[in-house]
Amino acid sequence: MQVGAPVCHVRAMLCQDFEKRSGVHYDGRMKHFISRWFVLTIAAGVMVAVLPGMHAVGEPAIVGVAAFALFLALINASIKPIVHVIALPFSMLSFGLIALIINWLFMELASWLAMSIFGVGVVVDGFLWSVIGSLIMSIVSGIVGSVVGD
Repeated sequence: MQVGAPVCHVRAMLCQDFEKRSGVHYDGRMKHFISRWFVLTIAAGVMVAVLPGMHAVGEPAIVGVAAFALFLALINASIKPIVHVIALPFSMLSFGLIALIINWLFMELASWLAMSIFGVGVVVDGFLWSVIGSLIMSIVSGIVGSVVGD
């Protein structure tokens, strides 16, 4: 039995229950996006809790973290792969520095979108905090994603 099997089963039951009650059918892509958002919310929550250069804005703080993670998931699913492919030659020439700058810009964009649309979000204090936050989010989302089955 897999470690994340009970969580996956609960998530599947919740999605099926929602589909029955609302009459809306979600295909695999929507379930994958929602699970990615859930994983990124947990990872962003850990990032905000650990780093003094990241501050959640909102009451309760998890609302700000969830809004930030929502826009980060939307950016990761839509424009981030395209931008990374376009910037690949420059990233190779700069030994990955361009990739760090792109990640910082996308964190700033997600923060700005969450703050301007919902009035809650995560404030990133600078480039260094963004780089450290990206590392923490990568590690935590990898662990949580493997448990959840994402």
